[in-house]
Amino acid sequence: MQTSQRLQLFRESVIRDMTRLALEHNAINLSQGFPDFDTPAPVKEAAVHAIQNGLNQYAITWGYPPLREKLAELYSQRLGWEVHPDKHVTITCGVSEGIITAVQSILNPGDELLILEPAHDNFRPAAYIANAVPVAVPLEAPDYRLEISKLQAAITPKTKAMLLNTPHNPTGRVFDDEEIAGVIDLVLENDLVLITDEIYDRILYDGRIHQSPGSLEPLKERTITIGGLGKTFAMTGWRLGYVIAPERFAQGIRTLHDFTTICAATPLQAAAVAALAMPDSFFEQMTHDYHQRRSLMMQILTEAGFQARSPQGAYYIMADYSQLPIPQASLPPTEFAYFMASDVGVAVVPGDSFYSLAGYGRSTIRFAFPKKLATLEEAGERLLARLR
Repeated sequence: MQTSQRLQLFRESVIRDMTRLALEHNAINLSQGFPDFDTPAPVKEAAVHAIQNGLNQYAITWGYPPLREKLAELYSQRLGWEVHPDKHVTITCGVSEGIITAVQSILNPGDELLILEPAHDNFRPAAYIANAVPVAVPLEAPDYRLEISKLQAAITPKTKAMLLNTPHNPTGRVFDDEEIAGVIDLVLENDLVLITDEIYDRILYDGRIHQSPGSLEPLKERTITIGGLGKTFAMTGWRLGYVIAPERFAQGIRTLHDFTTICAATPLQAAAVAALAMPDSFFEQMTHDYHQRRSLMMQILTEAGFQARSPQGAYYIMADYSQLPIPQASLPPTEFAYFMASDVGVAVVPGDSFYSLAGYGRSTIRFAFPKKLATLEEAGERLLARLR
């Protein structure tokens, strides 16, 4: 007996591996991107109410109807076309399932999928699971701008789709109008499907407002929009994502979802309706709090001697450690990340794990800062005590 050939192409998540390392060494976990503060009380109460009132069996496969109706309402406004809850919305077990089912639904074996690197570590496996070919295009540090000429150079007759994550993990970039205009031209000229990962759509800085690429007129009929609730509402363990897609894509996505997970957890879907109904004051406070976390994290990293750019969105910072005044500053990223967890007591993700391209991600690590200020302050104390 042996595993399938596709499983030889990727391994278990490095991000989750670093969480296990954090637990082993009792390190502060700034590797995996989950909050250490709680889900809003009204949302938890809604989940309890759903459980106690009998919502404990299968939901309709594509999702609990009131949740699909709420998302259809929200995305009709956001995307600028009439999103129908029974035709265009699928509730998935997290954004990861949404991406995998989207990729499988549109790619055939041998088709190519454009992926910007650094990339979240489930993007390449999504292509491999579909027997497709991930084609990496680099975002060059330190600015990580999207260069359309590099994307265009990667196009072949087998290129069928592009996966775009904005706000971007792990760099914190929010791609600007010029970059998105280039994506529009690329997609149209090459007859591509655009798959967007927009999980951090509510976590932006300095007055930025998220615009879904699928709301732009040229992309409306060729974009699969994927989002989720785990990051915004501090409930990553609930595994609630969703896919909004034109009907020609949605039917295949729903079929794959049906035979992959049947449905997301019913009582949690019911509680998600309460999450989406949170008042504006909740989102305003969340934005204020993330500005505080970002400011503190950047201050800590600067004082410790890291080189880093302030993120424009999401809650990650890619930091260069090569100038630190310690012998370990010459280590490759994986070894440095192990040193950080075991000796410094702060767990991070090695920067080169976000690349398949050789030579990229050198001397970089990713910090995740969706944490209480007290947690970040303690992490700062450990970093400053050990690295300076």
